[in-house]
Amino acid sequence: MFTHPPRRPSSSRLPCPAPNIRSVLALTLCGLATCTHAADAFDSDSQWMLGDWNGKRTALSQQGYDFKLDSVIEIGSNLHGGYNHDTTTRYSDQYALGAHLDLQKILGWHDAEFQLTLSNRNGDNISNDRVSDPRVGTISSSQEVWGRGSITRLTQLWYQQKFLDQALSVKIGRFNEGEDFNTFPCDFQNLAFCGSQVGNWGGGVWYNWPVSQWAMRVKYPLNPELFVQIGAFEQNPSNLENDNGFKLSGSGTQGAILPVEVVWSPKVNSLPGQYRLGYYYSTADSTDVYKDSNGGYAALTGEDYRGSSSKHGMWLTLRQQVTSESSDNSRGLSLFANGTLHDKKTNMIDNYVALGATYEGPFDARPADDIGLAVSRIHVNPAWRKNVSLQNQAAGISDYNDPAFIPLQDTEYNAELYYGVHVANWLTVRPNLQFIRHPGGENQVDDALVAGLKIQSSF
Repeated sequence: MFTHPPRRPSSSRLPCPAPNIRSVLALTLCGLATCTHAADAFDSDSQWMLGDWNGKRTALSQQGYDFKLDSVIEIGSNLHGGYNHDTTTRYSDQYALGAHLDLQKILGWHDAEFQLTLSNRNGDNISNDRVSDPRVGTISSSQEVWGRGSITRLTQLWYQQKFLDQALSVKIGRFNEGEDFNTFPCDFQNLAFCGSQVGNWGGGVWYNWPVSQWAMRVKYPLNPELFVQIGAFEQNPSNLENDNGFKLSGSGTQGAILPVEVVWSPKVNSLPGQYRLGYYYSTADSTDVYKDSNGGYAALTGEDYRGSSSKHGMWLTLRQQVTSESSDNSRGLSLFANGTLHDKKTNMIDNYVALGATYEGPFDARPADDIGLAVSRIHVNPAWRKNVSLQNQAAGISDYNDPAFIPLQDTEYNAELYYGVHVANWLTVRPNLQFIRHPGGENQVDDALVAGLKIQSSF
């Protein structure tokens, strides 16, 4: 999960080989360093580690050219409990190299813009075999930036045009659902509190960053505080494959996922809030998690699981700032709640809910630091659990310690407390402590305590 505000960059092929982004980054940094005043590089007041390139970066932005190189590094260590009590430390990272073009400034195309982003992920995850039972894996993740392959991907390639005095916005190209729908900041390190939660629990159809697909989104305001948007996204599982990070063809498309969302952004006592209510519908065929086409238990009958012509779900996201410091609205306490519901016939997770709070500028001496605390509950569909129980029964296995036994999953709880140290405008370091109850939704696995470190920087 990855969002990119300049101050805190966050929390998803063609036949030719994908370019090596490490080489691209090295060349980019080399080039930037030659253009940068020594006094500007590493200036804590700059939004970029490498400074303003002797004013050239600001000049390019004024001409419509904005370039970004962001990184997220996450470290996790299992301090206590979990499936494997042997303490170890795991590292994961993500780099994103992007270019945003204001086509009105560059070409004179009114209210038009273009975005291109490449992303690369690497590393491993403490949740896979230390916190959770590797036979079923994790439900959430203590390192949200891990996942979707350690590869380079084309994450954004889109064009946006505004009409009717900028009221109507049409965006078309390659991007992911969570970029516009069910959006949420990514300051926490645990996946249950980072980014679009629909994609975290319905990831078979809804693809978050860094995966992209062909898509279109139309947005229109109903009044200054309220807008509605609708989208159409290619549902193509082949986009998830490691060899297809730069795939542009539509081969393998199975249908479309159609999200619609209403977004209300009121001011309560002059403090900002945002409330999102949405629904998604997938036109692609899906598979029942429990029964065969005759209504029997597929795990026992050996028949194919019955098909379904669609899949659906909904979400609710609430965020509201409730206090400010001495009339400074950039500081204060904000509360949030997240919830999703998913199709019980076809989805492993049937519901999820999270509650949390963040505090911007907790101390006068550290006005740009922040604190976050959140808890979540992720519930496994009972039909999914019954099917697993029948699979064990059909195989004649009942001993949990048998390597062939498939563990039964129920409910996983996650909690995280972090403190964000605003080292510079281009660097935020967030040490955090996570508690996972029933990792993987398994009652047999010990509750786990994980120490994390999230480092977000912009070059």
